[in-house]
Amino acid sequence: MKRKRQSIHKATSHLHNPITQTQIFTNSISQLTLFIFLSLSLTPLSLSSSSSSSLPKKPPPLPILPLPSAPQLQWQLGHMAMFLHFGPNTFTDSEWGTGHVDPSAFNPTKLNATQWVKVAKDSGFSRVILTAKHHDGFCLWPTEYTNYSVSSSPWRNGGGDVVGELAMAARDAGIGLGLYLSPWDRHEPFYGKTLEYNEFYMGQMTELLTRYGEMKEVWLDGAKGKGEKDMEYFFDSWFSLIHQLQPGAVIFSDAGPDTRWVGDEAGVAGSTCWSLFNRSDAKIGDTDYQYSSGGDPYGHDWVPAECDVSIRPGWFWHSSELPKSARTLLDLYYKSAGRNCLLLLNVPPNSSGLISAEDIQVLQEFSELRRSIFSHNLAINALINASCTRGGSSHSWFNPYNVVKEGIQSYWAPEVNQSNWILYLNLQEIVSFNILQVQEPIQMGQRVIEFHLEVLNEDGEWNEVINGTTIGYQRLLQFPTVKSQYLRFVIDKARADPLISYLGIYMDEFSILSNLSNTTSQAGINGSQVLHGHIESNHSQISAI
Repeated sequence: MKRKRQSIHKATSHLHNPITQTQIFTNSISQLTLFIFLSLSLTPLSLSSSSSSSLPKKPPPLPILPLPSAPQLQWQLGHMAMFLHFGPNTFTDSEWGTGHVDPSAFNPTKLNATQWVKVAKDSGFSRVILTAKHHDGFCLWPTEYTNYSVSSSPWRNGGGDVVGELAMAARDAGIGLGLYLSPWDRHEPFYGKTLEYNEFYMGQMTELLTRYGEMKEVWLDGAKGKGEKDMEYFFDSWFSLIHQLQPGAVIFSDAGPDTRWVGDEAGVAGSTCWSLFNRSDAKIGDTDYQYSSGGDPYGHDWVPAECDVSIRPGWFWHSSELPKSARTLLDLYYKSAGRNCLLLLNVPPNSSGLISAEDIQVLQEFSELRRSIFSHNLAINALINASCTRGGSSHSWFNPYNVVKEGIQSYWAPEVNQSNWILYLNLQEIVSFNILQVQEPIQMGQRVIEFHLEVLNEDGEWNEVINGTTIGYQRLLQFPTVKSQYLRFVIDKARADPLISYLGIYMDEFSILSNLSNTTSQAGINGSQVLHGHIESNHSQISAI
């Protein structure tokens, strides 16, 4: 059952830019007729009007801390990255190598890094991340710190460099490159000796970050098998070195400092997912999965979550395994990139050194599904109004029509000191849809705590379709198909005056939505964690522009 909301007269009576003639006739016409009249009277604000140009520009609202760095912002805008697990495990049908496999096992006779990059780019991935060294300690570049590398393999007669070939292919294609350097090393004799191994690890890291051009991401974790040697990693020293050598790279780990593990390897984020996080409350290798999944509305650090998952059951290629279906990948996309995270999808090259044809086919179908659903915003031609607008309705800098402009640089901003934050949309015709997309301008901080979407039914009553918690860079919500011409998007709670950069509605004809109910919340955050009503900004936590 859809929950009915208040009547149209009650919904519009508090508008901060009332239409006087409409109010005069409120009692003499039906509620539905009134809404139609209101909607038709809402015309786009002209950016070049004389009244607008003669008024001084209203400055943007103050950002609310914490804020993303430039590399973090670029990372988030990428929304998907491709993981490439490759090494001796590919040839030995293993997941965690022992570190004692003979280097002669590694011989990908058809290796083509250009093919890997093309598949990634054609499928919409913004960067590729290679396992330069996995837990077995085998290095995919000719390191000077161990002989356990491609230099000791028959591939390219010992003269090959997988990292180098991938770096060149990524640079030529114009997509980002990232590398995974496993802290756990089952081959290196120094492992278990704190000083010696940290020196060894930083030496290898320096090679990777100084030989191959610009890096967009450095990936490491606390994975280690039971019963292995105790080892203290000098993470702070590692992070400082990485930021020194590659200031444009983000560092991923269980606890940041730049991006965090979401807490599972299923590619699923919490339905409440803050980019806010307290790094002091997290420890690499000892993850609080619930905290990692949801983030922290009171966090002092900006550490958005990354959702890693493999297209196949294993992380390395195995001849006996098949890839997930395109529809499964679409569902993962909704639950990762659609929950304010980056989707890191592992697509492992096979023993020939190529991405398998069946994986490519699935990725092509996945791309087509996304294109079919999201290529056209059904609200693009809507007449839009807001409960209030920063600087007044005569100012165009923050007007509600910004929410149908792609990108996060422009946005709708409400007037200050208001408690009603509503966007009204007249689609100008009855439209069927089952997907809501919302984005915040995260360069101004993550603000929205709770929101909901309503549609006007034929009886002139508002029905709630879906509600959710947290938006961040992007929120995608699915619900059973509804039909309506009139929508209102309501922000119920926020950390500061909410800002909305994009609002879209779409029709997904491919996903199975029978298990969803439009009367159930999207797993809202606990009441003890939210700030109720309008929250006054604490200027001690707000950055200056």
